[in-house]
Amino acid sequence: MTQNNDILYLDPGHAFGIGSRESSFIKNNFQLVDQYELEAIDLHEYKCLVVHDFIDQEFMFKQREKVRSFLDAGKIVIFAGHLFKEWLPGCPLFTPKEIHQFTDYEISIAAPHTIFSGVISEEMTFNKGVAGFFARGTHSPVPAGAEVLLTLPGAMPVTYIDRQTTKGTIFVHAGRDLFVNRMQGKSTDRISVQLLQWVHEEYRNLQGAGEKI
Repeated sequence: MTQNNDILYLDPGHAFGIGSRESSFIKNNFQLVDQYELEAIDLHEYKCLVVHDFIDQEFMFKQREKVRSFLDAGKIVIFAGHLFKEWLPGCPLFTPKEIHQFTDYEISIAAPHTIFSGVISEEMTFNKGVAGFFARGTHSPVPAGAEVLLTLPGAMPVTYIDRQTTKGTIFVHAGRDLFVNRMQGKSTDRISVQLLQWVHEEYRNLQGAGEKI
């Protein structure tokens, strides 16, 4: 495996994913497979598993031990979506935010991080003038010791990194797949590239920590 295809991206096969399936960014940086192939895949050669927001969570629940073993091998799982089955270690089920006005969808940067470096929070909140596409709720309470990156009003966690629940790293975003933030002509275009860079850096850190034990 080379760096360009050691990240496994599970494709749920939905109509909204056509752009990603044809994207050179996805083809050059991920191993894109149908979600149901996960059951038969040997995950040993992969450093990261990317789970899309349209994933079949009933199927993922059946694969929960495989996901846990992957993480305990010092690997990374990225999940963007609304969790309603307990297949992801430590991640609470999704709770939608009670909405009274569009400002209830306002995204704030809770802690600076390279993934969102140079990204304007307002440009995460609004897409073509509409709020709510980026995140509509939370997975909370977050696991103890988790690093919260983004929030909704009321300090509701939207995006966090959990390095405590398993021997690996779990990145959770309560919204759409962050790798689709490309070619929109605004600061959010930075997210997909910076998240990808973070994966490779995080994996090196995980493996380095494992060697010291």
